[in-house]
Amino acid sequence: MAAEKRPYRPSLPWRVASAVEFGVSGFISRCFLYGFSNTEVRGLDRFLAILDTRKDERARTRGLITVSNHVSVLDDPMIWGVLPNRYFWDTNNMRWSLASFDICFKNKFMGEFFSYGNTLPTHRVAHSKYGGLFQPTMTQVIRLLSDPHGHEGLHGQALAASSASLSTMLTSLPPSDPFSTAQLTYTTNGTDSFPAPSAYPSRRFSWVHIFPEGMTHQHPDRIMRYFKWGVARLILEAEPCPDVLPMWIDGPQHVMDTNRSFPKPVPRPGKDISISFGELVDTEEVFGPFRQRWRELKERARRKRIESAATDAGPSSTISVREPMGELQDDDLKYSLEAEQLRIDVTLAVRNEVLKVRRAFGLPDEDPKRSIAETFKAEGGGEGEKEDGSVTRGV
Repeated sequence: MAAEKRPYRPSLPWRVASAVEFGVSGFISRCFLYGFSNTEVRGLDRFLAILDTRKDERARTRGLITVSNHVSVLDDPMIWGVLPNRYFWDTNNMRWSLASFDICFKNKFMGEFFSYGNTLPTHRVAHSKYGGLFQPTMTQVIRLLSDPHGHEGLHGQALAASSASLSTMLTSLPPSDPFSTAQLTYTTNGTDSFPAPSAYPSRRFSWVHIFPEGMTHQHPDRIMRYFKWGVARLILEAEPCPDVLPMWIDGPQHVMDTNRSFPKPVPRPGKDISISFGELVDTEEVFGPFRQRWRELKERARRKRIESAATDAGPSSTISVREPMGELQDDDLKYSLEAEQLRIDVTLAVRNEVLKVRRAFGLPDEDPKRSIAETFKAEGGGEGEKEDGSVTRGV
């Protein structure tokens, strides 16, 4: 379907509802932080300057990922209350985030509420067979961080063939790809339907906030869980590499202590809260070598697909194949040891950037073993209270 038939931005009623939700929740969060808490913020002016350069989406040149530790169910949206009120009303320059499907999208009202708040549904493996690193929402996030509308056709995917088998390949391309069908919705499990935010060109190079721990983790020594690999997919597959800005938050774990007594739903006022925005990461230095390895891995996979298609179609066919942005169709790119090790390396690099901001609070360095998933598994890494005094909860 022609690209001109796709709206540039969501409808006016959607934009108004989203702005009202952001404006009200941002105002409440700001009132709580500065009226009922003792809040210290570091690096805010630097972060606001970054947001100001991104106000006009047509002038953006790359996406933005902010990444932080996760200590309470109120972290998002409460931490964004440090932004001046004027930022809440420009929803196209506000963060996108991920939330658990089974908690935040369990009915129509909650689904619409979180969708208007730039929040996308994710399935957790422990609670859904549709969870995992390659679920459709990850495709949406990768595209939000990119400018897929600037790519030719189906993200540069071209097939030219004289045989019936390649003709079949062309007609059987995934219909869920909003850039080939101009669909404005997508499904997370084959039966539900959610707005496809990346289908709108106005959302090119968006800002996405990630809590890579995947759960709230309240530790007496303010130690993080290991980071999950999803953030590695965003850094490796978005084009070009997004800007990455690490953050550290401390104090919301006292506002919403997992073991708090009655009245449990009420945030506790009068607590000390610290929110620190780090420096932009030098993505070329930190992530450039990893992205080069990823490009080489993708090129080998592409060549294998071409060779396989040519064998099926015959020697007279000319084929050029690239995968749609955010979709991995090769098992080698998903499950090979090389691909998995690459995601581990990127995830550890991201976690190290967050640790740099943590050190600015005078906290001692963590035991390196804390960054490894096996450490948490050995300690009974699921939800609940641990022997070391930490508490982990899914959100």
